[in-house]
Amino acid sequence: MLSKAADTRIADTAIQQYLHDSLGLTARIRPWSGAAKLPYFLQDAFDTRELTLLGHPILMANHRRGRNEGLAEVRAQLKKLKAMANLPVIYVTDALASYERKRLVEQQVPFLVPGNQLYLPDLGIDLREYFRQTRQAPSTALSPATQALLIAALLHKPWQAEWKPAEIVANLGYTPMTLSRAVRELTATGIVKLEHRGRDRHLNTDRSPQEVWEQARPLLRSPVKRRVWVRPTTKWMPPRIRIAGMSALAQLSLLAEPAVPVYAVSPLQWKAATKAGVEELMESREGCCEWQLWNYTPELLANRQTVDPLSLTLSLQHETDERVQLALDELRKQFPW
Repeated sequence: MLSKAADTRIADTAIQQYLHDSLGLTARIRPWSGAAKLPYFLQDAFDTRELTLLGHPILMANHRRGRNEGLAEVRAQLKKLKAMANLPVIYVTDALASYERKRLVEQQVPFLVPGNQLYLPDLGIDLREYFRQTRQAPSTALSPATQALLIAALLHKPWQAEWKPAEIVANLGYTPMTLSRAVRELTATGIVKLEHRGRDRHLNTDRSPQEVWEQARPLLRSPVKRRVWVRPTTKWMPPRIRIAGMSALAQLSLLAEPAVPVYAVSPLQWKAATKAGVEELMESREGCCEWQLWNYTPELLANRQTVDPLSLTLSLQHETDERVQLALDELRKQFPW
């Protein structure tokens, strides 16, 4: 069984990743200092954690597993908790039935189901202004295909300042149309230039691979679309499945192995898995593993157990744990340049 500390860490990571994927926001989560002062009935009902979002402190009320209060009682407890903490409160739970979600929305109760649902009606944060700013710059991140093209080129040894994009992505399964869009998007950044030689297209740059990586970093995002828990089964397992996340970082650094093993799955692999009847679990259970559903194939490097170090860095770049950041610093020594 997972320890309470490990279970909490996994839950915090899932929430941080979901907020980043859904809102593009970096969140900080830590223990709430006022937890011990709460009445016992509130301590029993919720595991309270402090979430910092856009510089604002928010109290997360994580529903404790095994408790079966009615929704009316939960709302009353949340109201009491908000009054005592003098902070905005988000109700966090593993799952909500459709009628429960509807009632919470009607009562304007903020709630979060990591990886699935998010409702933030008014938490004292002007998210509207934030979203107006982000929508004005829709091209702040490269598309998954363009990111895969660039990273595949950076991973090539020895480094080539000029390459044919069709050769770089030959094994990634992209259509000519997708590749053309990726080339246009990448050249529009100014990181590389496009040259036509007969029917062949060539991309080239006068920068070193490290300079290309640093210039592209603001345009790159985590390849992880979402995370799911599954129980290993003989029904279907991805061929050549790649170790990812904390599990990969542990193999490539001195970081301790996570309690739940983590793997990366491509969109095609996930489609095949669901078709074969692989069941997605609502929560982490003993003996399960975590699958990261990637926006592009995790197999940018051949003959490797783990995902590539550049994509791995991007998938963990918003982790706030100091030990993880130290391990990522160690991982940089394994970059291909």
